[in-house]
Amino acid sequence: MISTVALFWALCVVCIVNMARYFSSLRALLVVLRNCDPLLYQYVDGGGFFTSHGQPNKQVRLVWYIYAQRYRDHHDDEFIRRCERVRRQFILTSALCGLWWSA
Repeated sequence: MISTVALFWALCVVCIVNMARYFSSLRALLVVLRNCDPLLYQYVDGGGFFTSHGQPNKQVRLVWYIYAQRYRDHHDDEFIRRCERVRRQFILTSALCGLWWSA
């Protein structure tokens, strides 16, 4: 029989690892975005995204941009691929954290 406490901590570790992967992918996406589309980079506050003085309303713009899949019409294939990866990791992390809260 699997211990409930062990299952809980294993799920916590998996959630933390996936969140770290998500933030790492998001950081890589911002680097690609800075090079391929500087205007969008400014629009989503790319320079201050991971700082304490970042603007949350601009950061939410990037989340909605990715969630609505508006990146599909972008001219850079690398950017599209990175957005797809961030979107998949966000969905996975959200599902795992939802599972974690229900446990």
